[in-house]
Amino acid sequence: MALIYDEPSRTFGEYLLIPNLTTKQCTPANVDLLAPVARFKADPGEFPPDPRKSPLTINVPITSAMMQSVSGAELGIALARVGGLSFIFGSQSIESEAEMVRQVKNYKAGFVVSDSNLRPDARLADALALTRRTGHSTVAITDDGTPTGRLQGILTSRDYRIGHTPLDTAVRDLMTPFEAIHSGRAGITLQQANELIWKHKLNCLPIIDAQQRLVYLVFRKDHDAHQEHPLENVDKEKRLVIGAGINSRDFTERVPALMEAGADVLCIDSSDGYSEWQRDTIEFVKSRYGSRGLVGAGNVVDREGFLYLVESGADFVKVGIGGGSICITREQKGIGRGQASAVIEVARARDEYFRKTGHYVPICSDGGISQDYHVTLALAMGADFVMMGRYFARFDEAPGRKVRINNQTMKEYWGEGSNRARNWQRYDHGGSGKTQLEFEEGVDSYVPYAGKLKDNLDVTLAKVRSTMCNCGSLNLRELYQRARLTVASSVSIHEGGVHDVIPRDMRSVPSET
Repeated sequence: MALIYDEPSRTFGEYLLIPNLTTKQCTPANVDLLAPVARFKADPGEFPPDPRKSPLTINVPITSAMMQSVSGAELGIALARVGGLSFIFGSQSIESEAEMVRQVKNYKAGFVVSDSNLRPDARLADALALTRRTGHSTVAITDDGTPTGRLQGILTSRDYRIGHTPLDTAVRDLMTPFEAIHSGRAGITLQQANELIWKHKLNCLPIIDAQQRLVYLVFRKDHDAHQEHPLENVDKEKRLVIGAGINSRDFTERVPALMEAGADVLCIDSSDGYSEWQRDTIEFVKSRYGSRGLVGAGNVVDREGFLYLVESGADFVKVGIGGGSICITREQKGIGRGQASAVIEVARARDEYFRKTGHYVPICSDGGISQDYHVTLALAMGADFVMMGRYFARFDEAPGRKVRINNQTMKEYWGEGSNRARNWQRYDHGGSGKTQLEFEEGVDSYVPYAGKLKDNLDVTLAKVRSTMCNCGSLNLRELYQRARLTVASSVSIHEGGVHDVIPRDMRSVPSET
């Protein structure tokens, strides 16, 4: 007969955290939210292990879902700058996804390979066309017009006046010549380059080799941006970190394109990850790229699914089926599990696997988060980081359009299982030969518009840090070790909200007489 679990399938909303002693050191400013993203080896006696041993970490344990209405290049940039990680959606052409990855990787860097270059005999019209195409106002002028040619000068928007300077003016007559440019030599450190920028009051510092060939550009604005975003996630070359979604159908073509574009980590996007198709995908990435090919897999909701993917080589495992706000998999197919129950069981399997093998494999809680405090609950239950869709779809940086409905500003939000997304690969069982959805597992909807990502995420993270202090924890390892949770009855949940009062609406305050 079928195996029937006696324990109810529980959600985050059914739990509350019990406070621990808050010491004088437990202040939000002292809380460290660093989280591991990829598997790593550590001493099983060190539990939980130090996340800094992971080949990829994030400074805040929050990622955005691989969805058309959520994770485009703009949101990828915004989330990486505040410490999180975005996974560019894979339900698009290989070329367009790779281009989004490149946009994020090229957005900010310490040492930038110039992508705006012209020859000295080019005309102003050529320069204007180039700046419109790249969006960059600084153009390196090299003898052959390539990023590594002999540097002849620098052209910026301050060197000409649109509408006044003739369009056929030669660039050599407008540019600041090399002799008048401060430059750095190849081998210089980023700190030394920034010191030169400040010393000479520069906006851009070219880095050249002994033959005067251009190697990199270093920009003042990149240094200033980092000062404003101290938690931003960057790679060894100071480029923003970005993830990308893949599927188990066209991975042999998509993965190489994404890796070439600079993706730091991949993740298989599937509603049910406990399948041989995912093993094939993981094995391809690992055989082709080795330790450089970081790939997450999922989604699963139990110990068996987790162990299958981990033993297949997954670097992290996503947990959750049917808990998303626009997901109707449970309604349509009757499969899934309450998100809290799924995270708790998989976290136990993760710990058991670590103690047995010395390999720690991070888990990501995907779905089921409708309140800010649910993030903290997921982390306390053992998730290393969370993934959210609806949360990010509300922001300016998300791809959905803003619309007015019933006098309220909303943003479009649609599921990958909806007919609008047409992401049949996410729900395909492989070998079927079908290239379309037979039925929907997601809906097309709207969410209330909420403004800028940073403004909202700052509030969410403030709540997470504050709650961690209430639990006597200064980092995620301590939270997982020390957290105490209790199942909340429906009456206690009601009691925790506003009750037995008439909320005061400031728009209708009675006048004093």
